[in-house]
Amino acid sequence: MTADDSDPKAPAERLRSALSASADPVRAEQQRAYLRSDLHHLGVGVPDMRRSVTLGRRALGARPAPYVLALVRELWSVPEGGEQVVYEYRWAAVELLVQYARALDATHLPAVEALLRECRTWALVDPLAVHCAGAIASCDAAAGPVLDRWVTDPDFWLRRSALLALLPAIRAGRPDTDRLTRYADTLVDAREFFLRKALGWVLRETSAHDPEFVVAWVERHGTRVAPLTRREALRRLPTAPARQSQ
Repeated sequence: MTADDSDPKAPAERLRSALSASADPVRAEQQRAYLRSDLHHLGVGVPDMRRSVTLGRRALGARPAPYVLALVRELWSVPEGGEQVVYEYRWAAVELLVQYARALDATHLPAVEALLRECRTWALVDPLAVHCAGAIASCDAAAGPVLDRWVTDPDFWLRRSALLALLPAIRAGRPDTDRLTRYADTLVDAREFFLRKALGWVLRETSAHDPEFVVAWVERHGTRVAPLTRREALRRLPTAPARQSQ
């Protein structure tokens, strides 16, 4: 990529070429099976992915949000002349959004939402939710109403994303306790594995700063809390509330 690129198609193509050069067919099959993916996989490893995206981002330098989103969409879609979606190209798009997250604000969440609806796997949803949507939410209060809508969306990946977007502020020691309470209460009866796991994960992270909140929440909901959620939520606590054995 070069700093004078004005059309995102050119840098997108160069990034695709760099990723294709790092392809590993054996890893591709393992990766596809592990993720239960129906996309085409190249088998690019994490170090090669991050190196390629970082080099590309450094060459481009600072870019406005519309350009970043156009580049991301170019990578996200089926390549011109191609026949199928390539997992690594979408992964690269997510990595770019994470690295350019500071260029985004709440007005760009609809574009992020559109990608989340198309991810269909935790491997793409989670970094996009935590490190992009979450980065936006942690510094732009206008993101709150968007997350409030996501947490009741019929798509469980959007509900998971709303919850995970709270993590950056939680890890920074400034959790939105009111929103966390509302989201946890909304999702306590969820039967979907990925929601139960995410709820336990977020509560576990919260317990590092506010264990009393987590214990109180688990106690308040009692046996409504799924065993998976309870186990994850209490994992870092030295003692468990009485209801854990029920």
